Amino acid sequence: MTSIAENLKSVGTLINQAALDAHRRPVDITLLAVSKTRTADELRELYLHGQKHFGENYLQESLDKMFALDDLAITWHFIGPIQSNKTRSIAENFDWVHSVDRLKVAQRLSEQRPQSLPSLNICLQINISGEESKSGCLPTEAEALLNQIDTLPNLNVRGLMAIPAATDDTLAQQAALAAMQAMYIKLQKQYPKFDTLSMGMSGDMQIAIREGATMVRIGTALFGPRHYTKTKNSN
Repeated sequence: MTSIAENLKSVGTLINQAALDAHRRPVDITLLAVSKTRTADELRELYLHGQKHFGENYLQESLDKMFALDDLAITWHFIGPIQSNKTRSIAENFDWVHSVDRLKVAQRLSEQRPQSLPSLNICLQINISGEESKSGCLPTEAEALLNQIDTLPNLNVRGLMAIPAATDDTLAQQAALAAMQAMYIKLQKQYPKFDTLSMGMSGDMQIAIREGATMVRIGTALFGPRHYTKTKNSN
């Protein structure tokens, strides 16, 4: 068994155990493989071992991979910051967008989604830690923004996404993730179709699952450390 296959098995075991420890069903948690900077061959190998959902941050890089892997039934997720001039390609090529954080972007995705494709699944990104350098709307802005986005055609608002501030403080990690869960539960009452809480990465996925994550975004634990060979743009 290759290291990628072994890593996938190990991550699956961790997710299953974390779910059981939280008295949840492992089947209710989706593993999203974060594949930025990884080669198409690496994605193909992971796919052939059962991984179907892949998350990309860089638009041109992801389009190149989509072309190379167009024989595979991959579900593609865009998880990086969105520049307004890149929304058309995102709307035309992805199945999910996790990083919607302003009305203008949502409107462009709605307008530019081809009618031949199903509605684009989106998550509203929340800047739960209030970091100035991080994308996402503030928690206090979420409800009003969702009220506007929910009226747009060609979009299917599925839930929330967050990237809490990086910290070695487990209690601080847990507090941010718990705050996301509370917001998700509150908004779910208003939007019953909400079924996705996208949070948790390699370093905090077990805590995230305990705090209600339905989708965890895992890169390093699957592929190993990243090796950046050239400067990447956000998209």
